[in-house]
Amino acid sequence: MGRKKDNWNLGWFFYHKAGEGDGCPPDPAGSGLTPGYRPVKLPHDWSLEYPFDEKAASCGSGGYVETGIGWYKKIFTVTEEEVRGKHLFLCFDGAYMKTRVWLNGSRIKEHIYGYTPFSVEITELVKTGRGECNVLDVEIDNSGQPGSRWYSGSGITRDVWILTVENSYVAENGVYIRQKKVTRQYAELMITTSCRNQEELTVKTSIISPRGTIAAEKETAAAPGNAVCTQLFSLEEPCLWSVASPCLYEVITRLYNKEGVLMDEVHTRTGLRSAVFDKDRGFLLNGEQVKINGVCIHHDGGCMGAAVPLQIWKRRLEKLKEMGANSIRMSHNPPDPGLLELCDEMGFLVMDEAFDEWKILKGKELGSNTHESRGYSEWFAQCHEEDLKAMLYRDRNHPSVVIWSIGNEVPDQTDPAGYLTARRLKEICKQLDPERAVTQANDQICAEPKAATQEFLNELDVVGYNYVGRWRTRAETLYEDDKRAHPDWCVIGTENPGMGGIRGEYDRGRETGSWWKRPYYSTPVAVGKLLRYTMIHDYVAGDFMWTGIDYLGEAHWPYRSASAGVLDTCGFEKDGYYFYQSIWRRDIPMVHLLPHWNLEVEEGTILPVLGFTSCESAELFLNGKSYGRKAYSYPAYGMTQRYGHYDKEPGAVNTEDLFLCWDVPYEPGCIELAGFVDGKEVCRHQVKTAGEPAALRVSCYQKEAAADGLDVGQIEVEILDKDGNFCWQADNELTFSAEGPGEVIGVDNGRPDSLESMKADHIHAFHGRALAVLRSDGNAGKCVVTVSAAGLPSAAAEVIFGL
Repeated sequence: MGRKKDNWNLGWFFYHKAGEGDGCPPDPAGSGLTPGYRPVKLPHDWSLEYPFDEKAASCGSGGYVETGIGWYKKIFTVTEEEVRGKHLFLCFDGAYMKTRVWLNGSRIKEHIYGYTPFSVEITELVKTGRGECNVLDVEIDNSGQPGSRWYSGSGITRDVWILTVENSYVAENGVYIRQKKVTRQYAELMITTSCRNQEELTVKTSIISPRGTIAAEKETAAAPGNAVCTQLFSLEEPCLWSVASPCLYEVITRLYNKEGVLMDEVHTRTGLRSAVFDKDRGFLLNGEQVKINGVCIHHDGGCMGAAVPLQIWKRRLEKLKEMGANSIRMSHNPPDPGLLELCDEMGFLVMDEAFDEWKILKGKELGSNTHESRGYSEWFAQCHEEDLKAMLYRDRNHPSVVIWSIGNEVPDQTDPAGYLTARRLKEICKQLDPERAVTQANDQICAEPKAATQEFLNELDVVGYNYVGRWRTRAETLYEDDKRAHPDWCVIGTENPGMGGIRGEYDRGRETGSWWKRPYYSTPVAVGKLLRYTMIHDYVAGDFMWTGIDYLGEAHWPYRSASAGVLDTCGFEKDGYYFYQSIWRRDIPMVHLLPHWNLEVEEGTILPVLGFTSCESAELFLNGKSYGRKAYSYPAYGMTQRYGHYDKEPGAVNTEDLFLCWDVPYEPGCIELAGFVDGKEVCRHQVKTAGEPAALRVSCYQKEAAADGLDVGQIEVEILDKDGNFCWQADNELTFSAEGPGEVIGVDNGRPDSLESMKADHIHAFHGRALAVLRSDGNAGKCVVTVSAAGLPSAAAEVIFGL
């Protein structure tokens, strides 16, 4: 008895023909024939399976990839016993986009938005006779191009599930754990269970603590007729969820009929915490001020496109956590639900975002587009309420989600009637989740010639700023002008410039800079100015910098990806990663210098050498010669207790910037940066001029994985010289081969203008590095991945499939 939810990602067939006009499949819906189809596993994104093409309909905003219309087919059997007295649902976590579903030739579902989940009951439509097969056809129409301002992917890009429940069951997302009040002393919870029942039931709710004990339990009668059962709980001294200690409770909901037979059981994880935005103190988590050190991310996973295995996200989030980030903005659409679960487990605060477009169409001009844009605005009127509610119902139990964003940079912010749309979207949020704050990411505050209206901004619980320093004196005053004019506003940086840049590239030629691209030695100046302001002004809740990770799309040919991240599309760290770490991770001593020491410059050329450090001071050495010890003043504190007294004697500083800089005449060799605390060296970063490539170093992020046909391992490759020095200059072509129960399904090098296939078994290294993704074939055992390159000894790493 009870429910059974099975992953339905295996056993699919797919058909798509690049450039085909009508998008018709080779056989009609309902046919069991599969000529022209090929087997695939879900999640699946067909866009990266074709060459990047400057003339692709997706244009630069979409990453110059193939889109169009694709068809999926699954043939399955159901016995009469499996559905007798039960309900059978087909559940999609997401498919991009305009999905139409047929079962046995009958159309049963249509869904537009590519980022929200949807489901359909198929109980009465399945064939259950002996030897009878059911045919499921799914059409994905992503032909309206360019339809996004970044890479969207094409296909069934998230998990699919088959759900079987009894005649009485808990509705989809039917358990809502509302946290009425949470303190360290007690937690008041209102747990609402929505039932689908035609009989009298007993709803039994058990709250399991992070220690595995029963924290509370209650039984309530539910009358027939789609009952809604509300139960109140009070927990003494709860274990609170926080960034540092993400404790999770489990709520188990059981339905019993009047004979005491278990009809359904649903497990819901949550964390108990209070999350409040305050006009003066910024963001308060469990009553304590926590500065939001955030990054924006898009939904793609480099060579995985939009079909991203959770292990890809886990590796990326672990790196961002180590950098010191504590918050993620899901830019600009509802994310994969598994990503939110990881944020719950790892202690990330989340801004969950619904839309990038409302009623007014956005141009996709940042992507070198050649024809008229398309967008969600075409369907906003008919779909926005359903899609927003889908996000809210699905995500409102996640403790990581601390604020809803109803939109990003929507042109409606400057429209006289735009505030009415904002008001309605906010009303929906408050109806389904009264406690959480609502924001919108505004890029037109104080803009010229037309700014966001005050009526629009006043609708928001928290006013979100994109690029706060973009206009006139705001480049100096930042939030200050608005704080004086609107002292009751809560404010947050929803999107502001980060370090960005291309890993291993150091632009020195633009001495005057530009509004969008600066020399490597200028980039941290403005970034550091805003970062310092955000950190020391309590009323600014925090900031989400653009971006945590490079993403496909929003590019100009021959580039296929944007390079705004502190991690590249492979997940490799750029220099900007260490800049943020030096400020956000003051708990660990670290130093990092740049540029690398294989630049193609004449000997004697004066190079600005930058140093990022969390230490009190740092000293630079080149071939053993010191170029002096330097320090900056962050955090700087005044006197305490009495005049002339300091808790810690301030050291000598020579800059107000959050980084150090030396002008050094280039000569090959070894350049080093040493960090000092209390006058003692505590860390050192060394970079050497490398010789010719001589060896490969291969490692695997995940050495063990499930033998389920879906789990992945991530293979990292570095090129070294004969002395083991990393070769920044190396671009050797690498070939990956797998022996054992696995297959290489993606390759990447992080190079934004690389037009090599990301679905091949080979790729050129970029500045000495590359990545490959290995997937289980469904069998248990050891899989050895060998990496080879012409003229170099091969190297290997292994993944054990069998967890």
